[in-house]
Amino acid sequence: MKLIVNNMSCQHCVKTITKAINDIDPKAKVTVDLNKHEVNIEKGTISQEAAITAVSEAGFEFVGILY
Repeated sequence: MKLIVNNMSCQHCVKTITKAINDIDPKAKVTVDLNKHEVNIEKGTISQEAAITAVSEAGFEFVGILY
């Protein structure tokens, strides 16, 4: 799943989002593209709702989902 997320600008943001997702699903592979404002989550069992909540609670603005 790919989430569109605003307010990401540095490697600290990448680490924060990755940790937020991995705290819920340690098996999820998270990649973040700061230029495209995308968070890609693969191989995990985290639900869309849980991923959105994790990103939002980490202090970032969830914008949408890419299909």
